[in-house]
Amino acid sequence: MNELVQRLSVSRFRPDRVWVVLISMTALLWLFDPVRWPDVMMIAVTAFSGTLLYVAFAVLLIGYISASGADGLISAAFRGRELKMIWAAALIGGLAPFCSCEVIPFIAGLLRMGVPLSGVMAFWLSSPLIDPPTLLITAAALGWPFAVAKAVVAVALGLAGGYVMYFLSGRVSFFANPLKVGAGGGCQSCGGKHGHEKPLWMFWHNPERQRKFGVAVKENTLFLIKWLALAYFLEGLMITYVPASMIKGFVGGDGVMPVVLSALIGAPAYLNSYIAPPLVAGLMTQGMTAGAGMAFMVAGAVSSIPAMTAVYSLVRPPVFVAYLLLGMTGAIIAGLVYGEIALVL
Repeated sequence: MNELVQRLSVSRFRPDRVWVVLISMTALLWLFDPVRWPDVMMIAVTAFSGTLLYVAFAVLLIGYISASGADGLISAAFRGRELKMIWAAALIGGLAPFCSCEVIPFIAGLLRMGVPLSGVMAFWLSSPLIDPPTLLITAAALGWPFAVAKAVVAVALGLAGGYVMYFLSGRVSFFANPLKVGAGGGCQSCGGKHGHEKPLWMFWHNPERQRKFGVAVKENTLFLIKWLALAYFLEGLMITYVPASMIKGFVGGDGVMPVVLSALIGAPAYLNSYIAPPLVAGLMTQGMTAGAGMAFMVAGAVSSIPAMTAVYSLVRPPVFVAYLLLGMTGAIIAGLVYGEIALVL
């Protein structure tokens, strides 16, 4: 009996592996490169601070939906109109000011509410690529033709990804339950029961609904904070230790290969919406083609290592692989098509 109690105690107080990895990496960086440690931490803290408002809004919204019982109504509202939802999600994603990491809280909420994966994937793919401020910054750095083309690519990629998932979801069983168990407070917060509670919009008068709100907010906050902290620390490492000159040596020249290489190099390189246009403009002055620049920006926004870290923490491996393949394939196709259009323009 005592041995069982000891095991339960050890299991209960076992440190979270994500925090262990993050603290260990931070300590190793400080130990082996104390000169650049402040630069990495400043980049990570600044980026993370800019995300907190989105995280707060997302977890409060998820908590309210969970506690009020509105999740079942929202999920039911999408049934029978999935194709229209894909179009709406792709277009709304082009207006939402979220990068590939900031969109994670909203994706978690949508999936937990039972929104079809096709619509979620459409929003997920289009949202990191463009928004009104990014459109202006891209136009200033690379010209309006490039900026408009990137906006079109964002919506087109969202639509393509949504329709692919719409086709696969009805035929492949492992897309039926995309969320990992416990991701974003999944099972604990909602118990997997959507639409079984009568909506109670002013839930704060009900002690049980108050408890449910608190649990949902706490679990989603802790889940998102730890993974986004790791993601933005990786961003700091990428920006500090991967110079643009290294990338520049691989993506010059004409033809198909520079586009493919640009997508492959851009995928792990973290490029948020404000850093990417000036960097790509600099690369293009050094011989990068317009098509390679487009592939580089699309792949960097959708499939960066920090973004993939957050995505992997949220969804099951088949959905993660589908997201990655759709993003990379879309980046290459966008680069090839825009490269040909740019030659005509």
